[in-house]
This record gives sequence, structure tokens and C-alpha cells, in this order.
Amino acid sequence: MPASAPTAEEFFDAEFLTALQGFSLWARRLISGGRHAEQLSKDQGAGLEFADYKAYVPGDDTRAIDWNIYRRLGRVVIKVFEERQELPVYLLVDRSSSMYFQPAPKIGVALKVALAITSISLSQHDSVGLYSFSGNLEMKLRNSSGHGRLMRMAGRLAELHEQDGTELAEAVNGLGRLGLRRGLLVVISDFFDPAGLNAVLESLRQSRHRLLLAQLIGNHDLDPARRRGMRGDVRLRDCESGDAVDVSLTPAILASYRAIVSDFNERLTRFATERGAGFLRLNTDEEVLPQLAAAFEAGSIEI
Repeated sequence: MPASAPTAEEFFDAEFLTALQGFSLWARRLISGGRHAEQLSKDQGAGLEFADYKAYVPGDDTRAIDWNIYRRLGRVVIKVFEERQELPVYLLVDRSSSMYFQPAPKIGVALKVALAITSISLSQHDSVGLYSFSGNLEMKLRNSSGHGRLMRMAGRLAELHEQDGTELAEAVNGLGRLGLRRGLLVVISDFFDPAGLNAVLESLRQSRHRLLLAQLIGNHDLDPARRRGMRGDVRLRDCESGDAVDVSLTPAILASYRAIVSDFNERLTRFATERGAGFLRLNTDEEVLPQLAAAFEAGSIEI
């Protein structure tokens, strides 16, 4: 049976949020134009972090000359710094019917992951915006920063109710047409799209943003035989389109299904690796926090 999203109060779990305080997201490069924050800009100038030395050329700021090196080596060099800037974080949350289906719906995990990324990003003085999609892309909250933003985000997440179809590829393309400042695009979805995984990956490949992909998958997705009643002759109905098909779940059919799912997961993982994207695969039948803790085992995810 479909399930509704949790309330904002259920999201605002102090123990859950406290456990996230040691986690961080680091972008290796970031286009300039944001406020000073925790992310390293690829621009070099007077900033917060010493980066390197470079030979002095006419026009450089003489205040940056390292006179100690000049006295020791007779070389005129200047200190170069990296600026830390705000990272715009764009949450793209799947709200299609497949996210609300099953006794343990994926949407509960999806929204906890969204709140976790929000909490981590706001603690780094980054800005966070919320977008959702099913058949259409919708902006739910414009990008903003500040610790007071967290509860507002929880409220907006709790308002994400079930819609029908999935058009993830078009949602990513649509987000690209909005002309948003380059930042981090966090896609939270099962990545099942009638257009196929190739279309989804192509849209992600064309995105100008850095990517963090959070794939949500349940035990029943990995192996339908784990579900009660999934034996012998069954009628399978698509929870989004309503289309039905009669299937005999023989061992050969089940083996073929598992191979297809394994290939799907492998291709998604390989894309993330090749694209340099962050990647989380979360089992929706297990507790969220231990899985996030394992993913952030070293304290941060670099993107």
C-alpha cells in the first residue's frame, strides 16, 4: 500500500542530526561568485588557505611577497591563497509512486537522506535548495543558508506527497535549463525511469553541476522472491502506470531478473566513478543512520 511522508516533527530528530555533525562534503573545485564559506574555490587570491608560491611578476600584489624566501634564496616569490566559498547545493528528490510503494516505502529514507545532506551543508555555511520531481520538476525551496533553514527544509520535505510517473532524465535536463549557479546536484531516487537508465545517465552526463547520487533500493528490488506471495504464477502491476503482466516466476526467470538488477547497479556505480561523482547506495529496508555513517567513514565525502 502507498504510504504518506513523515511529518516535520518526525524528521526533526535531535539524535539523528547530532550524529551527522562529524560528516562533511568537500567539492574539489567550485566556480567563483559565492560568499566565503567552507568550500575551496579554484580561484586563487587573498583568502583563507595558503596554497603555494609563485614567481613574482609585475602587477602582482607586493604585500604577498615572502621576504623570508627573498633573504634566504634571493628569489622574489609571492604567496598564493585559495578562497573558500559557499557551495550551492540542489536537492532533487524523487516523489513518484514507486517511492511510496511497499510496506517500507523508500520515501522515508529519501527524505531522511535529504535532511542529512541539508544539515551537513548548512553546518558548512553552504546554501541548500529543494526540488522534487515525478512527471514534472518542481522547485519547493529556493537556495539559502543559515542554521534556521533546517526546520523549514524539514517542513517542506514533509509536504512532498506522492505523484504518479517518473521522468528523472527530463527533471535533470529541466534543472539544467534553469541557469542555476554551478554547485552540487544531489539526486535522491531509485533511478528507475521508463526512459531507461541510458537516458538518465546521459542527462546526468550533460549536467554542469558536480553530482552526488543517492540510490535507494529495497530487498524486494534486489530479489522479488523475498516478498511474500512471489512464487509461481503471479500478476505484476506497475505501481505508476497501472499496467499489468502475468508472469511465471520460475528459477530461470528470477535468475534473469537478478542479473538485470545487478547490471543496472553496476552501470550506475561505474558512471559515478567515471564522472567523479559522489555515490551512496542505501538499502531502504535497513536503518539509515548506520548506512550514512559507513558512507562517511572517513568523516567526509569528496566530490
